[in-house]
Amino acid sequence: MARIRPTQVADDDWGDESPVRRRKTVRYAVPVAVAGMAAATIGLVPALADSGDPELPKISAQELISKIAEADAQQLSGTVKISTDLGFPSMPGGLTLGGGAGEDGEATASPESKLPELASGTHTLRFAVDGPDKHRISIIEDAAEYSVIHNGDEVWAYDSASNTAFHAKAPRGAAAEAERKKPELPAELRDATPQDLAEQALSAVDDSTEVTVDGTAKVAGRDAYQLKITPKQGDSTIGAVRIAVDADSGVPLKFTLSPKSGGKAVVEAGFTKIDFGAPSASGFEFTPPKGTKVTEQSDLEREAGKLEGESKGKNPVEELSGLKVIGESWGSIGQFELPGGVPSGQHPSAEGEGAAADLLGSLGDQVKGDFGSGTVFSTRLVNALLTDDGKVFVGAVDKDALIKAANEAK
Repeated sequence: MARIRPTQVADDDWGDESPVRRRKTVRYAVPVAVAGMAAATIGLVPALADSGDPELPKISAQELISKIAEADAQQLSGTVKISTDLGFPSMPGGLTLGGGAGEDGEATASPESKLPELASGTHTLRFAVDGPDKHRISIIEDAAEYSVIHNGDEVWAYDSASNTAFHAKAPRGAAAEAERKKPELPAELRDATPQDLAEQALSAVDDSTEVTVDGTAKVAGRDAYQLKITPKQGDSTIGAVRIAVDADSGVPLKFTLSPKSGGKAVVEAGFTKIDFGAPSASGFEFTPPKGTKVTEQSDLEREAGKLEGESKGKNPVEELSGLKVIGESWGSIGQFELPGGVPSGQHPSAEGEGAAADLLGSLGDQVKGDFGSGTVFSTRLVNALLTDDGKVFVGAVDKDALIKAANEAK
């Protein structure tokens, strides 16, 4: 059998009728902070060492993308390992991006407070899907487990470490609507699997992208084709995205995002084990253990409404002024203004401005341009420019691209 060779997809192959363009865009939902801006990423460490590249029938990149788009795995279960290496600078006091407490400091099992922990470090997930109305994902830790269970119109989240649970009702009519869609995970856990990450990457494919079939691989014991997506834009910090696609089902088995700077991947998502059979029905049943503190979503919504009525303050994210996107595709840059600008005495690029300015300045590089002066904060993927007058420019682009955007927006 002939060994497949990399196959270039010409720019004009990407028309409006491409299966990818008909697929819905999946939100890339796990937030991480970069100089006050929420960037989003999630990923995994290498899932399995390759055990020899299998020989598979030749396939074009367009055919492989069509195979992904047509994949329809209604039932599956498996294990995924997750790791993210953005290269954030060390923060004083051992600060981390994760958190399992609410605004009052009490432990809570709500996904909004627990799942940001996946934005850094290494994690193992076990999950099961049985049609549109039954999903379960568990984050396996050394001596604890955190699970989200969706069964019909019931949604539970349970944290064994704190013995707390969160309970919510699925929106009315959601089950009927979901039957017309592919099976989905609860919103809080989307983009935690290679399928969702692959769909997000494929939605960005356009004439600024080179797409090839880059050999084959073994992932979780299954034969897979390797799809490689490479941005053509020179200012992008993304080197390439690779997606290992199950040769039989078309389901993405592994997702890898590598930075242009080289070294370890920033984002990888891969199965270590996968089964396309029906999961056990008992896995979607949940009853809170005795003594569990249960928080109802309705109670949180009631409390949030009460606080909103008592305070004129707003969520900082909601206060972002003039949020807009500069540029297109892989080179796009988000621009907004900090509410109230940079506080006095906290300008990182100004000398003698105090401890806060010194701390911020130590985490970034001071730059100047037609826009004035500011500080660039960098990770291995996402960079952000904070100007002294409170403007923020952020994207998966290099420093020069941010400075150019600030100059033109002046």
